[in-house]
Amino acid sequence: MNRFSQLAATALLTLSGAAGASSAPHWVASWQASPQPVWGADFLFPSLIPASLHDQTFRQTARISLGGPRLRVRLSNAYGTRPLRIGAASVAARAGGTPQPLSFDGQPGVLIGPGQERLSDPLPLATDDRQALQVSVFVPGPTPVQTFHWEGRQTSWIAPGDQSRAQALSGASSTTARLFLTGIEVEAGASASASARSVVVIGDSITDGATASLDQDQRWTDQLAARLAPRGIAVVNAGISGGRLLRSGMGESVLARLQRDVLDQPGVASVIVLIGINDISWPGTAFARNQARPTLAELQAGYRALAEQARGRGVRIVGATLTPFAGALPGTPLDDYYHPDKDVLRRQLNAWLRTDSPFDAVIDLDAALRDPADPSRMAAAYDSGDHLHPGDAGNRAMAEAVDLEVLMGSSTHGVDLP
Repeated sequence: MNRFSQLAATALLTLSGAAGASSAPHWVASWQASPQPVWGADFLFPSLIPASLHDQTFRQTARISLGGPRLRVRLSNAYGTRPLRIGAASVAARAGGTPQPLSFDGQPGVLIGPGQERLSDPLPLATDDRQALQVSVFVPGPTPVQTFHWEGRQTSWIAPGDQSRAQALSGASSTTARLFLTGIEVEAGASASASARSVVVIGDSITDGATASLDQDQRWTDQLAARLAPRGIAVVNAGISGGRLLRSGMGESVLARLQRDVLDQPGVASVIVLIGINDISWPGTAFARNQARPTLAELQAGYRALAEQARGRGVRIVGATLTPFAGALPGTPLDDYYHPDKDVLRRQLNAWLRTDSPFDAVIDLDAALRDPADPSRMAAAYDSGDHLHPGDAGNRAMAEAVDLEVLMGSSTHGVDLP
């Protein structure tokens, strides 16, 4: 059974109420790294990965939101043009721990077709909420790298040979990109039962955690996960740096990937959407020199389309206002990212979100981060220094700005909308 068949079966069980039955496992998305296509060497940013692997092991760390008695991992060849052969894969319950082998239909390896993904067989590895796991994947033959996640905010390792079962790697080199692994699902334990569910946060580099401290799990989604885990709710990050609402960029547009990265996730109950600043600011820069800036009406139509998709699947959708960015990216090839005219459009969009949004609720992240003395700028205490991305304190302020009752639909107050 392929991944999409498995997900469809899970969704049908959930909708029918059968997922609560003791005989049916209840799987919940607990971690995610949205796949994106690898770009060429002429792109503005380096890919941070080799063009291909051959007889090598890739090891990465992933901190799940919710734990449980069993887990399964999702490996992706979403943008590959040829089959991806996985020779072996494993999961260790902690850094330096003993890796446990994964299987796929009872076999140690798997062949993943172009454009496909595969879930492993369930692994009986008990995990706690907010536990950091290490996942290793060995590729035996020549393997062009065509699918990755660029901004991992976590050090990963590439080592020679099959070291998927090794506690410590030898001869390894490092990167901060991610390969192969795009999701970890956990089976809800007896104490959580079928009430466990997930919130997916979809967005751009601000959600991806572009300037959060490396290897410290300081993205705003990480901090929101710490707030929600005691309630049996996972938070998974579907951010892609350079992401846009309407057009593809450093990954597919949010409109194009909402189905895969949000609605197809097992146990999803709500989605938070923070997207649009790159739609407004990319045109005219080195990223999109000759593209026209979208109109307010085009951005509004994109948001409405997201809301329609989510409601069609019974998923609560919560929007977020776009954060301030005056003076963004100084001293870089993108120092023209900000312009006062662009900020006019951002403010118009935010005003519409606050008053006439198509979403079930809106989180006012603009209000949470802006400088009261200059609302076009991020407050210095929250600024990473590039005037676009929040630092660790800013990420914390974003997470704390989320009303948990409103997020899950259990309140009619706060920022809920008619």
